[in-house]
Amino acid sequence: MQNIPHIPVLYREVVAAFENIEEGIIIDCTMGYGGHSSMILEANPGIRLIAIDQDQTAIDFSRKRLEKYGDRVEIRKGRFSQVIKDILREVNPQEIKGLLADIGVSSLQLDQKERGFSYESDNLDMRMDKGATLSASNVVNEYSKSELEKILLEYGELRNYKKIASEIVNNRPFTSAKELSDKLKHLMPRGKKIHPATLLMQAIRIEVNDELGELKSLLQSIEEAGLPKAKIAIISFHSLEDRIVKKVFSKWSKSCICPPEAMRCTCGNNHQLGKVLTKKPIMAQSDELKENARSRSAKMRIFQMDSEE
Repeated sequence: MQNIPHIPVLYREVVAAFENIEEGIIIDCTMGYGGHSSMILEANPGIRLIAIDQDQTAIDFSRKRLEKYGDRVEIRKGRFSQVIKDILREVNPQEIKGLLADIGVSSLQLDQKERGFSYESDNLDMRMDKGATLSASNVVNEYSKSELEKILLEYGELRNYKKIASEIVNNRPFTSAKELSDKLKHLMPRGKKIHPATLLMQAIRIEVNDELGELKSLLQSIEEAGLPKAKIAIISFHSLEDRIVKKVFSKWSKSCICPPEAMRCTCGNNHQLGKVLTKKPIMAQSDELKENARSRSAKMRIFQMDSEE
């Protein structure tokens, strides 16, 4: 019997989001170790599920975990921003009833020091797809000072980004995440419940895996495909990701897209794709927070495409 590595975040809320879907296809864009996928399949015996992941270790594990569901499951390898385009070309959009994306690093990836995601890691990697060319080592040791400043400010939201970038450039090469975090410890923000190096590691990880670009591309593909009957649920762990989702969902819910200064509507007033189901993001309940501290950052927003019948 498999040892299940971790419980996915917002597991009850994800199941509730897709409840009562009797048939059709649900896409899990970020399968990971199959937690959400298995729960969705169990709760919705009439649906098929297409699962995507770029991590071969996760795919190997989940293929075994989900094999009991037989041909109800199809697993595809690759970045979800690319694979989703293939799926949307191959599948009738009317058949897709749900889409889930959990935009974050799994607990197992974080805990595996050899993957280089942790500030205690003995290497500098952080690639979700171990076959990708860009690693944390490339970013830290090869990026220019201005490039480092950009990702530290935009992705880490670090106020002293210029000092941190200078410290990196003046002390490289770095060979491990531990060495990097120890060297920069004195410049990291204090007083939060997270490790001082968390925002630094987060900024580098987002750059290595193009996480914001992946999210934007996914949302663009959904918009272009239409998916008239789908419920879209996005879980984010970073304020930048949540802002992107909130902004796009708001855009999708508007019928008129004329600029605010327009005297009258000239756009046709028929651009609404559906409605936002979550005025505020759904967050973990107290018992989940006690079980899994990492769930404290998770926020899920849900959008129902073509809500008006």
